[in-house]
Amino acid sequence: MRISMPLQYAGEPKAAVDQVVELEKAGLDTVWVAEAYGYDSPTLMGYLAARTERVEIGSAILPMYTRTPTLVAMTGAGLDYLSDGRAIIGLGASGPQVIEGFHGIPYTKPLARTRETIEICRKIWAREERLTHDGGVFTLPLPPEQGTGLGKPLKIINHPVRSSIPIYLASLGVKNVEMTAEIADGWLPHLFIPEKADKVWGKALEQGRAKRDASLGELDISAGGLLAIGEGEDVKKLLEFTRPMIALYVGGMGAKGKNFYNTVAQRYGYEEAAEKIQDLYLAGKKDEAAAAVPDEFVELTNLVGPESYVRERVEAFRAAGVTRLNVTPVGDHPTKLIEKVKEWTS
Repeated sequence: MRISMPLQYAGEPKAAVDQVVELEKAGLDTVWVAEAYGYDSPTLMGYLAARTERVEIGSAILPMYTRTPTLVAMTGAGLDYLSDGRAIIGLGASGPQVIEGFHGIPYTKPLARTRETIEICRKIWAREERLTHDGGVFTLPLPPEQGTGLGKPLKIINHPVRSSIPIYLASLGVKNVEMTAEIADGWLPHLFIPEKADKVWGKALEQGRAKRDASLGELDISAGGLLAIGEGEDVKKLLEFTRPMIALYVGGMGAKGKNFYNTVAQRYGYEEAAEKIQDLYLAGKKDEAAAAVPDEFVELTNLVGPESYVRERVEAFRAAGVTRLNVTPVGDHPTKLIEKVKEWTS
């Protein structure tokens, strides 16, 4: 099991990168760089590549609707070159709220777009022939009747460091998770409860793996949560920091009937709580929405408590198939936390 960490991008990114440099020395294997509606991910990933030597640098996630598949491939190739082969391209469909609201792009055919984006990226990186693609979402080159008629098949100018850069998908819906297990190198689930994961996604993962090309190897799974080790209420109180985040996703990331995280919370068995959180959040009562998040939900999505308990949580994630434990270390000594968990997982 490898150790990864999300970059804290909402505050001061340069300071967050300074921390990654120190955590790399402690054994951190991967850093994930988000892209929501703030700074873009590739810029920070390039900065990380220049500041680090060993740690893998992944996007988590690049919203596919904001880029053509070709640009995703070009970005991946550039980042892989700058990092000497340490890039991971985490992709996701995001949601209509951001894609249509912030980018002004119709949120249509997310599954087909995802599958074709991966196909196109892999063709470009392999560099075996000039790029052509005839799909339900993308046709390359563009048909003459849809443009000037001057488009022609091209091949990426540079020779990528790797002919196949790992692609991870952030997916939650049943069909999307099934597709992830079929065609992606890795999976980036959010709000992951290991004890309930098989109930929610087991069948989808099984069906996807049954269609998986053996050349892809095993599906990597990156999941985890807040990491803090210690006795007493002061440590347990750290869990409270995660309530607003859970409420944001379950309550505010989408509308009624169109919130993927809310659906997952319901499938975990928190139907009543999920509805209450969403109603409160959409009514502007964010503090009340956070307070409505079940204690069990908070507890099981994180790794906080005495050392023996945190070790149990690590093993619970491992037993659920997680191969890359994704943690946010909090406290006075994050480096020591990474060193300790690295020792356990090694």
